[in-house]
Amino acid sequence: MSPPVSSDLGYVPPDGGWGWAVVFGASISVGFAYTFPKAFTIYFKELQAVYSISYSQIAWITSIMCATTYGGGPISSILVNRYGSRPVVMFGGLLCGIGMVSASFCTSILQLYICVGFITGFGLALNLQPSVIIIGKYFLKRRPIANGLAMAGSPVMLCTLAPLNQFLFDNFGWRGSFLILGAILLHCCVAGALFRPIGPATVSGKTQATGKKDVLKEEVTGNATNAENKMEEEEGKDCCEKINRYLDFSLFKHRGFLIYLIGNVLMFLGFFAPIVFLAPYAKHIGIDEYSAAFLLSILAIVDMIARPTTGIIANSKWVRPRIQYFFSFSIAFNGACHLLCPLASGYKWLVVYSAFFGLAFGMVCAMLFETLMDLVGAARFTSAVGLVTIAECCTILLGPPIGGTLIDTFGDYKYMFIKCGAVMVLAGTFLFIMNYYNYRILAKEEKERKAKEEDPQSVRTESEDRNNWNKETVLDGPELEPLREEREGLKKEMKGTNEV
Repeated sequence: MSPPVSSDLGYVPPDGGWGWAVVFGASISVGFAYTFPKAFTIYFKELQAVYSISYSQIAWITSIMCATTYGGGPISSILVNRYGSRPVVMFGGLLCGIGMVSASFCTSILQLYICVGFITGFGLALNLQPSVIIIGKYFLKRRPIANGLAMAGSPVMLCTLAPLNQFLFDNFGWRGSFLILGAILLHCCVAGALFRPIGPATVSGKTQATGKKDVLKEEVTGNATNAENKMEEEEGKDCCEKINRYLDFSLFKHRGFLIYLIGNVLMFLGFFAPIVFLAPYAKHIGIDEYSAAFLLSILAIVDMIARPTTGIIANSKWVRPRIQYFFSFSIAFNGACHLLCPLASGYKWLVVYSAFFGLAFGMVCAMLFETLMDLVGAARFTSAVGLVTIAECCTILLGPPIGGTLIDTFGDYKYMFIKCGAVMVLAGTFLFIMNYYNYRILAKEEKERKAKEEDPQSVRTESEDRNNWNKETVLDGPELEPLREEREGLKKEMKGTNEV
């Protein structure tokens, strides 16, 4: 089971107050970061016709965007440690707007890869990680609920953006739609403005102003000398030590972190592809465009309810100590839905699949970062998010194109769904078994540590052994002096006979 909840931030999070405004801003930023790559699939058919490209080529736009969003995690974590969440999110919103406005003037698929994939994707990276990180600074006891509410921004956005994109495309074309979407993404800057910095309690400005002038002078001179010493120390530091100030690479020695990392890297190989190809699959079997887009809305509505509900369940006293097992079950349940998707022959069955997919997807997303924070703690969470996302970006990048290649090769979508389902069931099973193994080892180590603390027998035995050893060395002194003299006398006699 998970260790008891504790704060390692140096202060007690408020668990409310302005934190709920932060949750609202985080839901907007997280919503755009997760939703935009999914909602963008509405334009796939038109872009395929305009540029005469295959499924796998068009899928690279979403893959590059998602991979850049996750691959930019370490850079985002470093910037958050350096400048805080607020300026990073606001700058990310600006990049998103610039990327989509630039995409409206693109004349080739390569330019779309750069503008939509890299520029907009990196802007979303600067929105996702800081939004998740700052929730851990404002909440402790209610953290699963806060994470669930923040993650609920994704289905809310998806429920809105999927039909909105179809409406924009029908009235303004894909170029006009990209211009409008660029303006909409600038709302991330407004969300970032809500991220008020928080940290350990410091002395108020009024108290400092009433302090003694002599103390202030001493502080000024002391700070000057300290600054000089720090500059000298910085010059002597290696590049790795400077990077380690912002990214904690010692996490790679953390057993729970490594289990989480391997399981999630495997999971993301089949996590996004079913969403990317859900609407195109519906159109492929003869369903009209608005009905196909409505499938994403159904998924989003169920997802919207599932995320906060999962957060409430995960925060309960029965589930929170076992939240890693709950997370493993959610991943396996998600994979099982994809394995059953090829059996959906008509629109009604696709609606059922979308509902179960939304439930499973919401469960995974609600606990995706909560389980990581549960393993490493809030203080190391910033570095952990950056290291996890850079490792996950490879499988995120390859997932949809592999699915597109399977569709192009076999001319059928079912092999893509089977691949994604099998991978996710495998990832969920791996996480369940390895977390069980990890918690057994942790329980054994904790039991041994408590046994040493409570039972002074071993400590007493060690001290007695030391005392006996000291006594022997002491007895080796005056008590054995006659024997030593006799031994030396015998040596002299033998030496004398040898000389004769």
